[in-house]
Amino acid sequence: MRAIELFAGAGGLGMGVSLAGFKPELVVEWDRWCCDTLRQNRKLEKSVIRSWPEPIEGDVRRVDFKSFEGKLDLVTGGPPCQPFSIGGRHMAYDDHRDMWPEAVRAVRETRPRAFIFENVKGLTRASFATYLGYILLQLQYPSLARQVDESWRDHQDRLQRHHTSGGRIEYRVVHQLVNAANYGVPQKRERVVFVGFAEGIDANWCFPRETHSLDALLYDQFKTGTYWDRLKLAVKDRVINPSLESRAGRLRERPDELAWRTVRDALEGLPDPEHDKSASAKILNHRFQAGARSYVGHTGSSLDEPAKTLKAGVHGVPGGENMLRRADDSVRYFTIRESARLQTFPDNFVLHGAWSEAMRQLGNAVPVTLAEVVARSVRDHLRAHAPFTGNA
Repeated sequence: MRAIELFAGAGGLGMGVSLAGFKPELVVEWDRWCCDTLRQNRKLEKSVIRSWPEPIEGDVRRVDFKSFEGKLDLVTGGPPCQPFSIGGRHMAYDDHRDMWPEAVRAVRETRPRAFIFENVKGLTRASFATYLGYILLQLQYPSLARQVDESWRDHQDRLQRHHTSGGRIEYRVVHQLVNAANYGVPQKRERVVFVGFAEGIDANWCFPRETHSLDALLYDQFKTGTYWDRLKLAVKDRVINPSLESRAGRLRERPDELAWRTVRDALEGLPDPEHDKSASAKILNHRFQAGARSYVGHTGSSLDEPAKTLKAGVHGVPGGENMLRRADDSVRYFTIRESARLQTFPDNFVLHGAWSEAMRQLGNAVPVTLAEVVARSVRDHLRAHAPFTGNA
């Protein structure tokens, strides 16, 4: 099934989409380090992105999508999130980095059967509610483009009038705030995901049901002890969160979901980069990074919970709080490889650039597993409810 990938970054969303059975015909990314990462991984024999086209390195505003009109099953992408990020300046529509208009333009010019876009949790903040509504209206009616001298608020008013007057909906759109940990990602990472299906396709679709839960993990840790037994962990090596232990005490039976995956689960099999440097040097992107320290608001990720959200770096701190916290409360930075595992990237995936640059790429990425779960559901719906283009 044919797709195009916008704002590709290091490839997290695109890899998940490819694993779900879509083949990108076009990949666009402006950042040269990300493009170098994509180019290098395209050359690897067993790479997930080996069949990807050479990425277009440049401004998406200069890309003409009209040649793909009516030929695509899917358009995907993560418009730059800085305008809405909690760590950013919150300028939204006044931020020149807001690329939602380009995502909508790609849909307008290609007319895909479906699209998947994602963005940061900050987009759901009350202060952005009006702009979120504006994004949804544009995605529902992409052909009603903003005119040259039209303000975004005037455009929004026109879209609302069209909507309330019974105008034909071009895409049926749903959006949802999802936590990647609830889908088997060893990281508590919340993203807003937008999925739309073209008019004429049965829109009887909903987001995939969550498969993992915190309570299932707590039951395995504090009720049965199977988590500790599986990992052969002595009491002194366990990282216990008192508030979660208290919550576990209120559980009466084990939930049906699988247990949340923890940092310790994700790092299984990797040598300690700080104390076993010789073994770590043999593993791709697994070098110790010195300088980690704990302070108020930056205490690291517990080994026995999913990691906190990996960050791309804020306030001049490369990698933000991308640290693990041991049972003795000591901390160290995650290596690039460990961070890649927390984002469910393949172990053979090469991140281009120094530690801070690679961490920036990973901190901006979508977990591959989360992307694959959503894309597989969209793929199955397209196959079941409408003829598809290209090969299955």
